[in-house]
Amino acid sequence: MVNVLTSMKGLPVLAGCVFAAASYPTIPTDLTTPVQQRLAINGPNSVAIGWNTYQELDQPCVQYGTSSNALTLQACSTSSVTYATSRTYSNAVTLTGLSSATTYYYKIVSTNSSVEHFFSPRVAGDTTPFSLNAVIDMGVYGADGYTIQMDQTKRDTIPTIDPSLNHTTIYQLANTVDDYEFIVHPGDFAYADDWFYKAKNLLDGEDAFQAILEEFYSQLSPISGRKVYMASPGNHEAACQEIPYTTGLCPAGQKNFTDFMTRFGETMSTAFPSTSAVETAKVNANKAQLLANPPFWYSFEYGMVHFIMINTETDFDDAPDGQGGSAGLNSGPFGVADQQLEFLEADLASVDRTVTPWLLVGGHRPWYTTGGSGCDPCQAAFEPLLYKYGVDLAIFGHVHNSQRFQPVYNNTADSKGMDDPTAPMYIVAGGAGNIEGLSAVGSNLTYNSFAYADDFSYAKISFLDANNLQVDFIRSATGEVLDTSVLYKSHTEQFVVQ
Repeated sequence: MVNVLTSMKGLPVLAGCVFAAASYPTIPTDLTTPVQQRLAINGPNSVAIGWNTYQELDQPCVQYGTSSNALTLQACSTSSVTYATSRTYSNAVTLTGLSSATTYYYKIVSTNSSVEHFFSPRVAGDTTPFSLNAVIDMGVYGADGYTIQMDQTKRDTIPTIDPSLNHTTIYQLANTVDDYEFIVHPGDFAYADDWFYKAKNLLDGEDAFQAILEEFYSQLSPISGRKVYMASPGNHEAACQEIPYTTGLCPAGQKNFTDFMTRFGETMSTAFPSTSAVETAKVNANKAQLLANPPFWYSFEYGMVHFIMINTETDFDDAPDGQGGSAGLNSGPFGVADQQLEFLEADLASVDRTVTPWLLVGGHRPWYTTGGSGCDPCQAAFEPLLYKYGVDLAIFGHVHNSQRFQPVYNNTADSKGMDDPTAPMYIVAGGAGNIEGLSAVGSNLTYNSFAYADDFSYAKISFLDANNLQVDFIRSATGEVLDTSVLYKSHTEQFVVQ
């Protein structure tokens, strides 16, 4: 079906009579106007600023400083890149030598830009309590997306949307902007590959795919341009349509994670050099830096936390989106054989719990989930390493709801529960909202403690101190706490090897 429709794209008269065109955002008169802004931790005391423009920039630049009235510093780059089918160029500039835990003001150099601000990352070992949000599986809202208004029996189409987006996860992220310090989003942005769900797009798939990306990242930019927003890939980044064995029908630039790489590849970190006094930790951290492949797999440190992003889509045996994988999307690989798993083990082995007591991992596809089977190849590849090195909390999405599990390993709950367990605690935070709707909770598992699929939701993770971590699931529409739990870990071992 898609092949026929794609071949009919050259019939503009018919398309104009039967369907509306793809809903592209309006191009600003000043083509240097920054849009789709996004921030990322790029290294110790370093933040990368990314944005898009409707023309290539010879030298993207950012002015910045600790006062909105004195942007006395400037950083520039030559990174202004695009790909076939994109209307925009992705620009990136990295600010280095920042003071930690400090409010910085910045202005992207353009004749049409404003002064914005962000909070610089905490240095590894800073024991100040803080919170982060986990937001996964979030698609475009409005005319090209769906929302669910407390009704699981139908998709609720919204032809127009209030500028405040006041029923959405993005709204709640804005409403609570002072309550958290950064966001992690392990996979599934925009859902542009679901363009065919809208009849008006059927004769204009190539443009519809791009239009949804532009609209989504514009909706996200008030958040991602203010708060550090750490990304890793999901299956909806793989190709122009999530239909198995149809990636050959995607035009250049709309397959093999191209937009995701172009948008985030210059802003995510690799791995941090170790601040441990132990030489083996430094060696392992250096090895991890060499093996990291952002934005697919990488790590960063922030205060009490060492956080690792993994890629559950490609680059391990039987990876679902990889060549010959079960999803049939034939993407990647993005590294040499076993590079991701070698990175993961080296990075995990480098974590000194006297510096960063909390060790977290984020990825897209879960292997523990209610209502159906999880990703078995992901479990085979990653779970032994997460257990071996004592990961405290693992954050996943893919299933479109919120779930919390007791600490578990090899499908068996840890007998210690939430009181100093050996096994990792797992959560699913896939309920942020997208065109495909929410996933029913389905059949329960004995070690599942919470599952919610009635409305949009996301997770807030609060690091209370070196031994206590709180997980709250938040209802997006109201901000109410749906579920809360506290994980206690003694963290008495400097380097965990189980």
